[in-house]
Amino acid sequence: MIRWFAVVFFALVLLSGLTPWLHKLGLGKLPGDLRFRLFGREWVIPLASTVLLSLAAGLIDKLL
Repeated sequence: MIRWFAVVFFALVLLSGLTPWLHKLGLGKLPGDLRFRLFGREWVIPLASTVLLSLAAGLIDKLL
């Protein structure tokens, strides 16, 4: 169980570090991504970006 927490923690740290770079590529700003402000903070739910990244990962998996 501790391993899963560590994996999720490191994945979130990696994702938060890559967020500015991903925004430059346009991920997080696609038409299906939800953005809203709540309690003075901007929240992003990247639905379309997640689907796009999943399709890219599946394509890479099929090719390799």
